[in-house]
Amino acid sequence: MNEPSVLLVALQCAEAFEQVGVGYFLGGSLASSLQGEPRATNDIDFVVDLEPSRAESLAQALGSDFDVDVEALRQAATRRGSWNIFHQPTVTKVDLFLLRPGAFDRSEFSRRRRVVLTPEGRGLYIKSPEDSVLRKLLWFREGGEVSSTQWRDVVQILRLAAGTLDESYLREWAGRLGVQELFERAMANAR
Repeated sequence: MNEPSVLLVALQCAEAFEQVGVGYFLGGSLASSLQGEPRATNDIDFVVDLEPSRAESLAQALGSDFDVDVEALRQAATRRGSWNIFHQPTVTKVDLFLLRPGAFDRSEFSRRRRVVLTPEGRGLYIKSPEDSVLRKLLWFREGGEVSSTQWRDVVQILRLAAGTLDESYLREWAGRLGVQELFERAMANAR
């Protein structure tokens, strides 16, 4: 699957979220590809603040190109879990992670930024580079610190965004999340 089609699917999703008033941001591999080193990805990750009562409206806004199990999505929204939908024409999986109430989750959501991705002005909300680094450090730690892909994403974001990152935010949350040593090591690798 080529990157432009993945971006177009992400834009379609973002426009549907906005149409029904669902807060969201793009995360995962696609977000880090936009912020760091581009790499192929076979799915799209969104964090969404979806109320169960909006699941059906969201499915309608997404349209017939998407396979959405409305009842399963409603249940995921109720338990603040995750669910996936599929863009059928491109066979692209879209993972929807429901916003959780934790302090870091709320901070990450509040710092999302809108980016324009097309010459026509189409855009979407994406997590901040700082939050991409922190979340990927958490995933790296949870995965036993063996994922070279997660580590490379972190280092590339730090390298490419050097001088524009809020280092005090990064250091504060790295400490609170227990990934301070990993953050320092990644910073050293990025230099």
